[in-house]
Order: sequence, then structure tokens, then C-alpha cells
Amino acid sequence: MASSGGLKWRRILPFLSSRYGSCSQSKGQIRSITYMPRPGDGSPRPVTLIPGDGIGPLVTGAVVEVMKAMHAPIYFETYEFSGKMDKVPTEVIDSIKKNKVCLKGGLATPVGGGVSSLNVQLRKDLDLYASLVHCFNLPGLQTRHDNVNIVVIRENTEGEYSGLEHEVVPGVVESLKVITKFCSERIAKYAFEYAYLNNRKTVTAVHKANIMKLADGLFLESCREVAKKYPGIKYNEIIVDNCCMQLVSRPQQFDVMVTPNLYGNLVANTAAGIAGGTGVMPGGNVGAEHAIFEQGASAGNVDRLEQAVMKVIKEGTFRTKDLGGKSNTQEVVNAVLQELA
Repeated sequence: MASSGGLKWRRILPFLSSRYGSCSQSKGQIRSITYMPRPGDGSPRPVTLIPGDGIGPLVTGAVVEVMKAMHAPIYFETYEFSGKMDKVPTEVIDSIKKNKVCLKGGLATPVGGGVSSLNVQLRKDLDLYASLVHCFNLPGLQTRHDNVNIVVIRENTEGEYSGLEHEVVPGVVESLKVITKFCSERIAKYAFEYAYLNNRKTVTAVHKANIMKLADGLFLESCREVAKKYPGIKYNEIIVDNCCMQLVSRPQQFDVMVTPNLYGNLVANTAAGIAGGTGVMPGGNVGAEHAIFEQGASAGNVDRLEQAVMKVIKEGTFRTKDLGGKSNTQEVVNAVLQELA
């Protein structure tokens, strides 16, 4: 590849990876993570839309309204179903496989009984092996800590979420935690590729290998092997309980964090709470071929939208209750639309 072409792709790849995952080429071998098809053919692209339960329809509806105001070159294929159903309808899975990208509201999951989580089923059926949450301070939104900029990358398909539980004898339940070398190496590669393409300096693996020596030991072994291939990125390890304490006391020390499934859920929510709340932290579940976004969607002139949202938050006139304000969701949407006008 000519030097000018190489420079072009070094500029474009971080942009793609920050929103849709990443892809890179090394020694003639292409390692594909997740990316969106290139725009430019002039035709609107379909996106699968699942409004979900609870506030899901309100939140996804707000995104649809903003996308229309921006004249984004997309249209939505909407499928309404509840998390209380036995399984995800086949036509929904087919739509996501065809469109590659899905915007989803939360699906309700019964606690302590009932059907299995359809959120987890979607991740497994589509092999959305990486959960990515970016937690950072927003201008004008007061938090306990400043200079927070953490990316939590969580293995999304195994661990305690494998769903392998059974009652051995009455009153005794066994729940299996499954860790494989394949999935551990895959998520470690994703984390280091993300760090490399986004000019991140450090990757920290979160574990409990002092107790779960085989399972979390395998996860750490996989991370260490992958780390050797990225000498320019510093690699750290931290036990999950110490990690939680360090997050709430000095979160600025963390950059990219890679975790098994359950720990990642806890760490990502803690980091989001430190930076302002899960309602304003972007993230998604991505795989080699498909991606599902639940907090927001990227299309069209995304920088313009980001600036509009940040300006509304910074001014502080329109904020929802979770951000310390008194406005409802629609009032905040209207304020963003006004900035986009």
C-alpha cells in the first residue's frame, strides 16, 4: 500500500473502530472485528429497531426522532416484542443478520424465575462477543471525579452467563461458570486492537484468579499471550474486588479494561455511575458480523449530534432526573432538536 493510502486508513480506522468496532491488517492477514459498511452509494441503509419494554420505546423513539431531524441516510425496520416471551422471534434474528445493525430498547427479564433473558439470547444467537461501554466526563455535568475516560470491554457470551444451572438435590443448586481459551483470546484481541486503533496506552485485565485459579487463570493466560503481540501498549492486571475500590477512589488510572462476563457488567455500571450515569454513556454489543446498540445510534453527521447533546447537557436547562434535572425525555429531545435546527 502506498504511503498516502496508509495514512488515509490510519485516520479512518480509529473513527470506525470507536463506533462500530475495528478491523486491521497485519502481515497480510486481515483480522475483522466489527465495522459498518462504507457510506457513499447514496441509498438509505436499513437498521433493525426493537423498542423493547419499560422506557425502551421512549428512548428508541427519541433516537428515531433525532435521526429524522438530521436526515440520516437510514430507515428502521421495527419489531415489537416483549422480554417476557419464550424466545426472540425468528424474523427479528433474520432482520438483524440481514441489516447487520440493530437499535434496541431494554427487554424485561424476570428475576429469580420465569423465562431466560432474551437480551442474553440475542448476544449468543448473533455471537455478539464484545460489550463495549465508554465512560467519560461530559462538560457541565458535575460528578465526584474529573478526567474520567474509561473503555470497558467485556466478554459477552460465556462465564456465569452460560445459563448452565441445575438442582443437584432439593435445596442445592449448581451453577456452572464456563471460560474457554477461544473466547478469552478473542476478547483480549478485541481490547488490544481497540486500544491500538484509538491511541489508548494501557489495557487492564480484571480477574479473580487468586480464587478461581483455573477459570480466571485461563482468562489471564490468554490476555498475557495477546499482550505480547502489542509491545507498545502497557498491560496490567487487577483483582476484581480491588478494581471496584480503585474505580470509586481513583478512576483516572484506568484506560481500557478487559473483563470476563460478570465482572464486566459490574465494572461497566460502576464506571458509568462515576462518569455521570448509564443514560449518557455510549456503548453496544458487537461481533464479527453484527452489532446491537442500546444507548444510542451513530449515523449521518455524528459529530454534529454529539455537539448538540453536549451543549444541552452543559447549559443545564433541560436535564432528566437521573442527571439532576426536572425535564422529561421529550423535553430534552426537543432541546437537542433545537440545537440541530
